[in-house]
Amino acid sequence: MKLIIHGGFFSESNTNHEVKVAKQQALKAIVETGYAYLQHHTAAETVVYTISLLEDSDLFNAGTGSQIQSDGRIRLSAALMDGRTQRFSGIINTEDIKNPIQVAEKLMLYDDRVLSGEGALAFARDNGFNYYNPETPQRRQEYEKKLNDSVRLGTVGCVALDAAGNIAAGTSTGGKGFEIPGRVSDSATVAGNYANAHAGISCTGVGEDIVSGAVAAKIAVRVTDGMALAQAVDKTLAELKPYNGFAGVVALSASGEVYHADTHPYMVWASHEEQVSFFE
Repeated sequence: MKLIIHGGFFSESNTNHEVKVAKQQALKAIVETGYAYLQHHTAAETVVYTISLLEDSDLFNAGTGSQIQSDGRIRLSAALMDGRTQRFSGIINTEDIKNPIQVAEKLMLYDDRVLSGEGALAFARDNGFNYYNPETPQRRQEYEKKLNDSVRLGTVGCVALDAAGNIAAGTSTGGKGFEIPGRVSDSATVAGNYANAHAGISCTGVGEDIVSGAVAAKIAVRVTDGMALAQAVDKTLAELKPYNGFAGVVALSASGEVYHADTHPYMVWASHEEQVSFFE
């Protein structure tokens, strides 16, 4: 049983030392809690549980504390993929909910498994997800000061390998901040989130670059075809270099390989096997 998570890049927001330490400590606590949960739950259940913890922390750009878009509104996206069933579900640009990953989980039971905007919100309300405002004072202050001169990066993600050898991956994001309303990130696509019987991948970074590189799905295909996980990740990220693509990856393979990499340091991450490892 193994678990790896990410919390985006340090450049996603305030990058002072205190924030860096807080993010590292939060990831360490969350990966430990998620790993304990994995002992008695499936990979997919664990991914949803762990990402919900990440969404509930205002240190990250997902759920509570998400970036505000150019029209002053917050829109959330999230996806879940179960490598055992090969089912992918997600929501795109949905407002006023607390845990988008849990809505994605609910959609796993339906034929129409990727919803956006008003349709996703109506589905969430019909299934008991009540109104919630994910805005925090820091994000409002950033928006009002129009701090949009630098790229804002970061999502949260989780990949789990359970006791039965099944893999699942999930990713959740509040977007890049100050984007055009309606912009779709990679997080709720197979470019940013993918799992099959051989590998699971969650991405973070610039969504457009990740979609252009079909990153998560390409890594999974390469592992399926026999390539080692680290080699598959490194080869795929190297293919982003011609357009200076910005991406980070956390990944697991069915054989137990655990790997993380980024094109522009530093992605924040943590993993749990027999002991906790995290970015220092």
